[in-house]
Amino acid sequence: MNSAPLTNPIRINSIDLLRGFTMILMIFVNDLWSLKNIPAWLGHVEAGADGIGIADVVFPSFLFIVGLSLPFAIDGRRSKGDSQWKLTKHVLVRSFALLVMGVFLVNGETYNETATGLSSIWWNPICCLSFIFIWKTYPKSGNKLIEYGLRGTGVLLLLVLAYVYRGGQDENLYKFSPQWWGILGLIGWAYLASGLITIFFRNKLYLIAAGWAFFSILSIVSMEDLVPTAFAFIPSAIRGGTLTALTMGGVLTSLIFQHYKAKNDNRGLALSLTGFSILLFTLFFLTRPYWGLSKLGATPAWLFLCSAFTILAFLLSYWLIDVNRKENWFAIAYPAGTGTLLCYLIPYFAYATSRVVGIELPEQILTGGLGLIKSFLFALSCAWLTGLLMKFNVRLKL
Repeated sequence: MNSAPLTNPIRINSIDLLRGFTMILMIFVNDLWSLKNIPAWLGHVEAGADGIGIADVVFPSFLFIVGLSLPFAIDGRRSKGDSQWKLTKHVLVRSFALLVMGVFLVNGETYNETATGLSSIWWNPICCLSFIFIWKTYPKSGNKLIEYGLRGTGVLLLLVLAYVYRGGQDENLYKFSPQWWGILGLIGWAYLASGLITIFFRNKLYLIAAGWAFFSILSIVSMEDLVPTAFAFIPSAIRGGTLTALTMGGVLTSLIFQHYKAKNDNRGLALSLTGFSILLFTLFFLTRPYWGLSKLGATPAWLFLCSAFTILAFLLSYWLIDVNRKENWFAIAYPAGTGTLLCYLIPYFAYATSRVVGIELPEQILTGGLGLIKSFLFALSCAWLTGLLMKFNVRLKL
């Protein structure tokens, strides 16, 4: 079964909604650090433990959705006449941008403000503002001098920050470096591998399935430290198999979706994706006894379980939005699904603003159920603000 490029590629509202809810959930769990006396199962499970919390499901789901969107994005660019080289260049440029953003944000986590000479309050907002200057979508008919000036300012700010940066403790300082790439960087590496595979395999389902199987097996091989040292030059986010397998699983699911969508066969779609989920659940049960279930360990069981969850979430989203047309029920989530990167950056501005202004919430609002409501409303407000900024044409090009 091959899935040819769509003649008129379309946005699938259910994918946008799923991506939006995943981003809102990501902001929610990332805000849990500000709370106390909340259920442990909401957060991350510590390294070495066999298990996951809700927070450990968000990142793999997002990676899976990146893959889910890839065939539609590539088909859309092909329909506009993009060549293989232009498609490849787009993937390379986008991956590079994600790597740059990930590296700068992760360096902010180990920032030494005394040695750097800049208050830690300003690192993340300056980085995020620079990202917006560089990768904002500017009007084609706009003033090019302003566009180039803002892009150049963004690049200059990042270069200065990288030059003055010092991290670590006073007795053990180090300079700006990739460290662990950050969430955006890890997404960038997985997107790079999956994007290139999707481009060159040209929607051939059996090749995409083989690619997913390869990286899934690589995830197992990595657990046993059987990857030859000759491949050590390949970034671990790709070499480890797990992260790229998550994204490739999304690509495979997307092609299955396109096949049945073209035939308007919702029953076949539901049965096929449910069958894929059952396969993934089976692989989860088979692999967990050997390597455990761990996000930090990037174990195969984590890969298979989170992939299965995301497929079922996608089926639910598709049934609600594209079949039963309930878009209005979830309108607040759409900006987070269409302006996802912008939404991801907003909390960095919010936290910095609260520190500058000196906002301190009462302890009651940071505790237990009230605290969870606070964090959820914060995540929703980030989605709402994203929609507001997009109305004023603040959109990121990636």
